Amino acid sequence: MVRIRNLHFGYSRRALQLENLNLDLLRGRIYGLLGKNGAGKSTLLKNIVGLAFPQSGTCELDGHAAARRRPDTLQDLFFLPEDVQVPPVTATQLAASTGVFYPRFDEGAFHEYLRELDVPSMKQLTALSYGQQKKVLIAFALATNTSLLVLDEPTNGLDIPSKAQFRKLVARALGEERCVIISTHQVRDLDSLIDTVLVLHERRIVLNETIDQLAEQLSFGTAPVGTAPPDVLYAEVAARGQQVIRPNHAGAYSKVDLELLFNALTGPQSAVASYLTQRQHEPVL
Repeated sequence: MVRIRNLHFGYSRRALQLENLNLDLLRGRIYGLLGKNGAGKSTLLKNIVGLAFPQSGTCELDGHAAARRRPDTLQDLFFLPEDVQVPPVTATQLAASTGVFYPRFDEGAFHEYLRELDVPSMKQLTALSYGQQKKVLIAFALATNTSLLVLDEPTNGLDIPSKAQFRKLVARALGEERCVIISTHQVRDLDSLIDTVLVLHERRIVLNETIDQLAEQLSFGTAPVGTAPPDVLYAEVAARGQQVIRPNHAGAYSKVDLELLFNALTGPQSAVASYLTQRQHEPVL
């Protein structure tokens, strides 16, 4: 679906935001793109959808350069930016005027999503709150049924119940032929939704693993505050005590703590990143 090779990008040649980036994104996956504010998440998404152009390297969608923005490519992708601007129309009018650009747009599903998100379909979008506007565009994005769906910080502006509903709708809309990429710096907003974690840090992808792979390789748990348990890769004191990440030598299942993992990977000299890289290069027996 998405193939990136040796991509370098910066808004000036003196300051790169993405450096020697390599990435493959497949259909049938919900990717969570995590990174600190200013890490370059939006920049990477814009390269993927053809709104920014690599200084060197390639970014392809189904074998075609994303920057070419071919009509057959554009009708099969939808990009929802972080900051949205809505036209002075109703949701129903939006579906009638814009849905025609997407061959698999499902107007019935669109109105069902609006009902589930509790958004009026006959009120002008500019008269809605920012959170309601965001929900209309999320509903529209899901209803396009495009093969590639890219959502940049989609939960910004949503209240807690709406975030939970968003997760349910996205999970329901995923199919074997659809690739969904969701960026956020609010790590817990994607908890229980994504199946593959991408972490962008210091201009590079430092993690690209499925949740199942992470659960097989790492163990997440607690330890008494002030102790230094053996083989701990990362430790962090929190309200629940000392949270730790260890190698999963025993093969026992533990739920992946995305926030703890993110903090471990974006800290100085990450032992977790080194351990996962080492595991990738171990021979398969």
